[in-house]
Amino acid sequence: MAGQLPAEFADLEQFSEWALPTEGERYAKRLSSTMEEHQAFYDGVFPRLQAALDYLDQFEMSGMPDDAKRLLWLLYSLVNTSFAVEVWRQPYVPDAGASTMDCVLAPAV
Repeated sequence: MAGQLPAEFADLEQFSEWALPTEGERYAKRLSSTMEEHQAFYDGVFPRLQAALDYLDQFEMSGMPDDAKRLLWLLYSLVNTSFAVEVWRQPYVPDAGASTMDCVLAPAV
């Protein structure tokens, strides 16, 4: 997805594979990624979090341009992977056994 994020965030294009539109896709990406991939993504995107939030604040959810939506999806993935990086040190929820998670309601964008 090269060139799919706002120009101000061209430095994050290397992580565009994490800009996934649904919770299910983001969760599957988390489970299928190595901790090295999680850490690289986290280390690359987290420092730009506030700038990305400030940028996205200029848009209404219903009228957000496609490149801004992909930036928002990238931040959703950051949230999704943050516990894996900061707390669990693994992609899976510890001690959850064979349980699964199904998203019933999805974010508006």
